[in-house]
Amino acid sequence: MPQAAAPRSRRNVTPLAESFTHRLHTLQKLTDKVTQDAYLAATGLPLGEGRCLTAVGAFAPLSVKDLARRANVDKAQASRAAQALVDKGLIEKTASTTDARGVVLRFTPEGQRLWRRLMAVVEARNQQIVACLSDAERARFDRILTRLVAHARTVADEKG
Repeated sequence: MPQAAAPRSRRNVTPLAESFTHRLHTLQKLTDKVTQDAYLAATGLPLGEGRCLTAVGAFAPLSVKDLARRANVDKAQASRAAQALVDKGLIEKTASTTDARGVVLRFTPEGQRLWRRLMAVVEARNQQIVACLSDAERARFDRILTRLVAHARTVADEKG
């Protein structure tokens, strides 16, 4: 029986648990769980709908495609969340003046009120997440995170 080839040296390979992407994903999953619970308790909205509502508040008027990009969800998720928010009377869809098949998403008065409550949750969650950092560390982390996001967008745009 032939001998299996010996694995290549792993001396220069970062262990998965120590890799940046693994730790970043772990942070995202942990914060999503707590955020989901906070969104439900404060507004009754699940995480995906809450994210979409905050994006409408920050960037309206939006198309569904724009909503997906701004809320960091795929187009199908954005479409489902938008429809759920319409069904709940929180946003309204109107025909786009620039795209015959498109719609534009905007708040209803009730959506505007719920958005304000949700933004208080977002602010509290952000403070909880970085509470273990000093003010100087927070400022430095913010600058680094801004650079990382900009770089990741550039890489994604080059690939996409």
